[in-house]
Amino acid sequence: MKDAHQRFRALTVALMLLLTASFTVKAQETELLSNLHDFRVNNFVALSAYYQFSATRATDVLNEVVAGINNANASLNAVTESEAGVFTDEQLATLTAQFDSFKALMRQNINDVRESGYPDLRLVSEMANQAQVLSDVSSDLYAIGRESLTSVTNPRIEAARQAAVLMARMMSKYSARSYSSVSQTFQGSDTEAALDEQALAFDALIDTLSAGDGNDEVKQVIDGVATKWMFIRGSYINFNEDNVPFIIDRYSKGILEGLEQAIAMLRTNA
Repeated sequence: MKDAHQRFRALTVALMLLLTASFTVKAQETELLSNLHDFRVNNFVALSAYYQFSATRATDVLNEVVAGINNANASLNAVTESEAGVFTDEQLATLTAQFDSFKALMRQNINDVRESGYPDLRLVSEMANQAQVLSDVSSDLYAIGRESLTSVTNPRIEAARQAAVLMARMMSKYSARSYSSVSQTFQGSDTEAALDEQALAFDALIDTLSAGDGNDEVKQVIDGVATKWMFIRGSYINFNEDNVPFIIDRYSKGILEGLEQAIAMLRTNA
């Protein structure tokens, strides 16, 4: 009887350790996705700020560029140091190398503006193209990370993350068009959808977010995002018309903040 009790106790302890390990791995994978998402958003935030800096040379805008790069760097470090074991060393090395190239180009373009007062259009073009390459690589890894999860991730969280990345991308493209009549042609690849098409895709993501169930606090945040979007939607749809760039920038950043707040709430309630 005593032996049976000891075996049962040992089995219980082993099961608890297995469950704990499973929960730990799941938490690591979930945090990995969160860090990779932040990395994707902050690269475009930094790029958007750079376009403004190239035209204004304002110190506060330069600080936004630096903050975006630093935040992306911190997120990448968290990804590469993760113990989730989702990505291979080669995949992480590729992502790091692409980011290093983006940072080097950003540093050079900032120095050009500070030293000569205007950007080197060739290097601006190269940086925009590198941002697209970096986005593609990080998007592929994010998809791999999602597939590695043992359970399906919350579709509203995924919609909010997709919306945040899309908004950051749209914001950088709009900044390129608004702050330089030349460098606007360098923002994004030839195969990238136009701003009005991206805006329609953003509509669909907001609809997905708004349609889901949730507590009143989550609903209030999502409604706030939708309201801000409706205020600037026409400017993204009719991007060739004269608009007020700083208003578009302010509301776009407000949308990003709202989406990140919604993501945090949805993760807590999951």
